[in-house]
Amino acid sequence: MSERAILVGLEIATRSGSQLAAAQHARAAAELLVSSQAVSAASVPDRRTDASSAEDSLAEFRELVLSAGAEIVAEVVQRRQRLDAATLIGAGKVEEIRGMVTLHAVDLVLFDHELSPTQFRNLEDRLQCRVLDRTQLILDIFASRARTREGQLQVECAQLEYLLPRLAGRGRAMSQLGGGIGTRGPGETQLEMDRRRIQRRLVHLRQQLDEVRRVRRQQRQRREAVPVPTVALVGYTNAGKSTLFNRLTGARVLASSRLFATLDPKLRAVELPSRRRVLLSDTVGFIRNLPHMLVTSFRATLEEVERAEILLHVRDASSPDFHAQKEQVERVLAELDAQQIPRIEVLNKADLLDADQLADGLPTGAVAVSALTGFGLDALLAAIDQALTSDPMREVELEIPQADGATLAALEAGAVIVSRDYAADRVHLRVRAPASLLGMLEKSRHAKEPDAATDTDAGKEP
Repeated sequence: MSERAILVGLEIATRSGSQLAAAQHARAAAELLVSSQAVSAASVPDRRTDASSAEDSLAEFRELVLSAGAEIVAEVVQRRQRLDAATLIGAGKVEEIRGMVTLHAVDLVLFDHELSPTQFRNLEDRLQCRVLDRTQLILDIFASRARTREGQLQVECAQLEYLLPRLAGRGRAMSQLGGGIGTRGPGETQLEMDRRRIQRRLVHLRQQLDEVRRVRRQQRQRREAVPVPTVALVGYTNAGKSTLFNRLTGARVLASSRLFATLDPKLRAVELPSRRRVLLSDTVGFIRNLPHMLVTSFRATLEEVERAEILLHVRDASSPDFHAQKEQVERVLAELDAQQIPRIEVLNKADLLDADQLADGLPTGAVAVSALTGFGLDALLAAIDQALTSDPMREVELEIPQADGATLAALEAGAVIVSRDYAADRVHLRVRAPASLLGMLEKSRHAKEPDAATDTDAGKEP
């Protein structure tokens, strides 16, 4: 049976009514000036109000709660000039929510904001039910979705890092601030024991994660011995990365509309139009206000992003939060020091857009695709092919004995045959092939660049 939950959103009014009215008046004047100068309205930046931003955040929080399996019985939005240090939302709103908890027999109250230890303690005392904030909810979803040992280690590490500074807020028996006979001594002792236990567990988890990184480093070194570049899928959660990964590789990884369906990294080979091969990596999705400890704990997983030659930034082209989601992904990439890696914007779910939207809404260099129907995938593979700089393609002429079946088979498998002619016991080929393949075949063939010599017999043995 699913738990019954109340959602609490928060909207901070950063400006007074008079200031807001003045700002709206100034904006109207600016728009009038723009129109009088016949400047496109698109040149005026669209700035969101605090209200719209809070609504978008709450809508995403609602999806997180449903993804976690809870039943939402009510939603409350508190609008304040500033946060309340004791309860975040103020004593009056707490009493209102307390009445709703009793009325609807609620199991937990979820806050779309991070709570301090003091706020946790005060809210649980007054609401008489469990209280979770946004970060705890995300960590709980991660814990339920992690399948591999590595993923479980990373989630547990993030959970303990979040819990450690909040032990004082988890009930009266463990509170340093507790008062009265029999609470100070045992409470302090229990609190310190729990802290030491968690710190020892964190040390153990970090040692195991270091071992994971060491194994990954060894695997990567073995892969780098044969030059196969990595292309990483990144993007907002539920943008369709796993569906695109399955479509491109033929894999059958879980593709779900649930948030954070993918936690464990996956690598599969993909053949490009040039016959080159790349390793495609599917990664965990990002989200608004992604907790920092998750980025830190999942660094072993996200190392594939840091090492990738190209990033495919998969975006949900049908999302009303299209631009804000891009900003969130850019923030996480900056935290990973991956903002300098070349990237291709992939506008997924193009099947949900009409022709006019596709024609007018494409950013420069972006590729529109539909992972569901397969639309645009050829253009995407061609764009990856063109963007690769390692192992460049060369077009050469080759003359190979017909009896050299191994060389001919290697060219058939790894090169594009432009032309082929037979003369006596030799095969004359013009091919486009990766430099690495030509290098491996160099000792057993005669090769020349198309314009490297004017004499057609140059470089041939008598």
